[in-house]
Amino acid sequence: MRHPAAAPAALAKAQAYIEENLRSLGYHVGLHPFTDGGKTFHNVIATRTGRSLPGKRVLVLAHYDTVAGSPGADDNASGVAVMLELAALLSDLVPERTLQFVGVNLEENAETELSGSGLRGSKALARHAREEGWDIEGVVVLESVAFAGASVVQEAPAGVPVEVPAVGDFLAVIANERSYALAARFVQVAGRAALPVVPLVVPGNGEMLPDTRRSDHAPFWDAGFPAIMLTDTTNFRNPHYHGAGDTFETLNLPFAAAVCRAVVALLTELAGSPGR
Repeated sequence: MRHPAAAPAALAKAQAYIEENLRSLGYHVGLHPFTDGGKTFHNVIATRTGRSLPGKRVLVLAHYDTVAGSPGADDNASGVAVMLELAALLSDLVPERTLQFVGVNLEENAETELSGSGLRGSKALARHAREEGWDIEGVVVLESVAFAGASVVQEAPAGVPVEVPAVGDFLAVIANERSYALAARFVQVAGRAALPVVPLVVPGNGEMLPDTRRSDHAPFWDAGFPAIMLTDTTNFRNPHYHGAGDTFETLNLPFAAAVCRAVVALLTELAGSPGR
């Protein structure tokens, strides 16, 4: 459990772990502070500056906090683990565009039942990016990416305009209209990585389907940046969502590895590395 009130020491330990891991890989690592409830929290940002187009950025995000009462293996240690593995796999890359890996804090709602009170770290980061004039070519958000399987029952929120399979053995790719091209590129590389995906492109910023806004991509949509969420759909298939049963033993690690392979291919294309 990594929660600002119920487990603040563990939350700080997770932040330090992400910092140390990314720094050990040779990235420039800095902290992006933001204030919430009168306290200061941090997003962790690891940067590899682009060689020929340093002003253009590609971001990968995964939140490292949990709700109170849950160890959060899928939500979202799985996303953080994939992000750190991506950083390791690409640690020798000399990108043309600047590549950044971001551990995001305080994604979960401030109160479990208070919808819309989360995304605090990503809201602060998206606001900072807009104020600083960041030129972001794409944001990839890893949100719970390791609960899947042939025996997993899949459900869907009301009003989804695409056919959703009855078996939860795929990765959902959520985009808005501005992010269509980014989603299409990921679908293409996912096919090469043998990762089954179901893409969904929503109008506007997803206001008509609130469930498509429930992670750190939404503040970037609102700020006008292209962003996609990659997710196993959390509570629409995972019975352990936000509970004590969200443990390591429930995860499908080969599925998470397939997600990692697909995102590596996407990042290599987006950041740019001739011959790779």
